[in-house]
Amino acid sequence: MRVLGIDPGLTRCGVGVVEGVAGRPLTMIGVGVVRTSSDAELGDRLVAVERGIEQWLDEHSPGYVAVERVFAQHNVRTVMGTAQASAVAMLCAARRGIPVALHTPSEVKAAVTGSGRADKAQVGAMVTRLLRLDAPPKPADAADALALAICHIWRAPAQNRLQQAVAAHRTSAAHRTSGASRTPGAAGTPGPSRTPGAPGTSRTLKGRTA
Repeated sequence: MRVLGIDPGLTRCGVGVVEGVAGRPLTMIGVGVVRTSSDAELGDRLVAVERGIEQWLDEHSPGYVAVERVFAQHNVRTVMGTAQASAVAMLCAARRGIPVALHTPSEVKAAVTGSGRADKAQVGAMVTRLLRLDAPPKPADAADALALAICHIWRAPAQNRLQQAVAAHRTSAAHRTSGASRTPGAAGTPGPSRTPGAPGTSRTLKGRTA
């Protein structure tokens, strides 16, 4: 499984590609940051983010894209920029038919460090250890992107099993509902029994009618 993790942002959009499967050592394929100037127009900045992500998709051909789920913050301007960059990332993946998964910051921290309250330094240290790197990726946005990719690789099998279980439950419930809706007398139901004396019920014994 090859996953492109994206830590969305207008000024710095972290990107990182990790390959591997749950339960085995993972490999970092690439890591970096897509940057835009804060002095540029919003539309131009979004185009720059799009082009940067498209380059990473072209170069690494990931099978999945994992994006950090945006949560409200006190700084409305910051969260708006993050949400806009996140939408661009999802658009780029969807346009190519690549599945997109959203993970909350707490989910990522818990998956990588074991604690949903870990700070950026702890996340960077664990990413370095898990990917066997010489030093934590810089800036922190790059390390967060790798953490997103790692989180998805580890969580995907469990999510798939859950989705399959939900689908199986819905199918079973649909069959039960369909069976309960059948009305008496429908095709395949037993017909009325014959009554005594009806035609075809008598039989002959030694020439006499019983």
